[in-house]
Amino acid sequence: MVQVLQEALARNRAIKNKIKKETALKETRAFIQNIHYFRDEYLKNSQAPTEKVVVFDEAQRAWNQHQTSKFMSQKRGLSDFNQSEPEFLIEVMNRHQDWCVIVCLIGGGQEINTGEAGLVAWMQALQSSYPDWQVHYSNLIVNQDNYLQDTTIKNWLSTTGVEQDHLHLATSVRSFRSEKVSAWVHMLLDVDDQAKLLWHEIQENYPIVLTRDLQKAKAWVKAQAKGSERYGLVASSGARRLKALGVNVKNEIDVANWFLNSKDDVRSSYFLEDVATEFDVQGLELDWVCIAWGENFYYQNGKWHYQSFKGCK
Repeated sequence: MVQVLQEALARNRAIKNKIKKETALKETRAFIQNIHYFRDEYLKNSQAPTEKVVVFDEAQRAWNQHQTSKFMSQKRGLSDFNQSEPEFLIEVMNRHQDWCVIVCLIGGGQEINTGEAGLVAWMQALQSSYPDWQVHYSNLIVNQDNYLQDTTIKNWLSTTGVEQDHLHLATSVRSFRSEKVSAWVHMLLDVDDQAKLLWHEIQENYPIVLTRDLQKAKAWVKAQAKGSERYGLVASSGARRLKALGVNVKNEIDVANWFLNSKDDVRSSYFLEDVATEFDVQGLELDWVCIAWGENFYYQNGKWHYQSFKGCK
């Protein structure tokens, strides 16, 4: 997502200010950057950062202590590093002598890769190492299990933090109707019969259709899109056997070109040739999506099953 945002802003800035895109890209990278660049910068020095306010998008994907220590030992030569990524990032901001603010944007249950700690790692770091920090949180964090499952941490947060209802983004910024789509997906994965009723509610604005013919699916998506609406082909990174249908999830894409380039560019999502996985699209959006469903996640005997492809099976 960072790469796409940087590129989109740089292209816009280059046209608006009549400067080279390379110059514009340097400027955008100054205030939108991958969290790992920010982290590595303050591994090298002990000064307080220039920023007084930092916003960590997808903060639930920060690494736990094991993953961070492993990376620091193998990639940075720091064998004695013993902090989780949230704890280190808070420590960096804590170097300010007066004030600072950390804003964590959290997606409940959206930890998608090895070692991603979830919201609990941020809470544990604050509880154990920075108890003097003021913590403001959405009421849903303690009232739902999508964000925190640890009862002890929930109780600590309820006791020491400041609950603020408006911190929850109840309505999608992308579309005021799409929150029902998220609810439908949640019900479907929970095998909740209410999903059937909700499906009928959303069909008019968010038609969801099913086919075993990939070419029909591509043609349908193209036919639905109007004007500048963007469409693309996506699949789970674990759906390895889709390769037999020409959908190779192991093939890396240039995500900025995929999301931003026009219909006449073969690298763009419009061509429905290069497939994007959850690692490419998380936090971003398409207007119409062709989802190629693989055998790594399937429904059988009343429940969902997950399997990974290894070797030849």
